[in-house]
Amino acid sequence: MAIITWDSSLSVNVEEVDRQHKKLVDLINELHDAMRVGKAKEVMGKVIKELVDYTVQHFSLEEKKMQEFQYENYPSHKIEHDQFVAKAAGLQKDFAAGKVTITLDTMTFLKDWLTKHIMGTDKKYVACFHENGFK
Repeated sequence: MAIITWDSSLSVNVEEVDRQHKKLVDLINELHDAMRVGKAKEVMGKVIKELVDYTVQHFSLEEKKMQEFQYENYPSHKIEHDQFVAKAAGLQKDFAAGKVTITLDTMTFLKDWLTKHIMGTDKKYVACFHENGFK
């Protein structure tokens, strides 16, 4: 059962970014499914690592384009990215050390952060990206 369902409200109408956002949604859903059925720590650890690694890769693309296009809100957008990466990396580290388990609260945080970030912060760069030919 998916915790996030992709729909047009999550689209920023930039093909590559939407593809990457869909992958992040899939990874969060995969982690949620693993948590729900009590999959082994190793499986959940692998999914968390993939989620963190892919998030860093995705943020890198967005940030590169924001800098290339001189997007005015780049500094504050980058801060949001950095804060999320730090939180996710901390979760990954604590999970691996057995200090934390993946709970519904954790999954809700991931879902809420991603959907709010896409629908709020990310949608603000769409006009800039489109004006610069990145569609």
